[in-house]
Amino acid sequence: MKVLMIIPAYNEAENIAAVIRHLAAEAPEVDYVVVNDCSKDSTASVCRENGFHLISLPINLGIGGGVQTGYLYALEKGYDIAVQFDGDGQHDAAYIKDLIAPIESGQADVVIGSRFVENQGFQSSAARRFGIRFLSGLIKLLCGVRVRDVTSGMRAVNRGMIEKFAQNYAQDYPEPEAILFSALAHARIMEVPVQMRERQAGTSSINLVRSMYYMVKVSIALMIARVSMRGECD
Repeated sequence: MKVLMIIPAYNEAENIAAVIRHLAAEAPEVDYVVVNDCSKDSTASVCRENGFHLISLPINLGIGGGVQTGYLYALEKGYDIAVQFDGDGQHDAAYIKDLIAPIESGQADVVIGSRFVENQGFQSSAARRFGIRFLSGLIKLLCGVRVRDVTSGMRAVNRGMIEKFAQNYAQDYPEPEAILFSALAHARIMEVPVQMRERQAGTSSINLVRSMYYMVKVSIALMIARVSMRGECD
């Protein structure tokens, strides 16, 4: 199967070269594309100087728009599997084979790389873990699907979900909404254990205030999405 790594990047000039080198060393058989979301730093220049495969957006679309751009590219180029992979150095490419194996074998449509199956590696802060558990419980309540690591940005989807996400992908902070959307579309969702690392350089865009805003915003968005597709999971 043709596999594409979608690597959204915003102000990742300090990280992106190491991420691509790591990917090439651990999974040389897969293709990748860096989606530069109109970074204010030299992310695009670093990619061009190193000959990385790059889509550079003329305006900032946010993480959802950047990832959806990658899905549109995967759809246009005929990829069978698309894998989201962060550009900040937190994801380990050694787990890519584990991530895509359930899709290749026909067991799953969406596979989430989860920190909380074996609880090893970087686990994020206590506040963020509380928010993740809350959103996990809310998604379970709304649609009966339990996903423990609902904010994981390391995930793989099959061709059918590539087509759906290319047309409709949540914006802003999309990971939990994408899980609910997948469940409402009757996708088979699976988690596989992965270990993640702390951000290698730069600063996360999520602080305490944004974390609270994130939880409130996503909770409302999840409930609206469930109501708008009433009966789909019943």
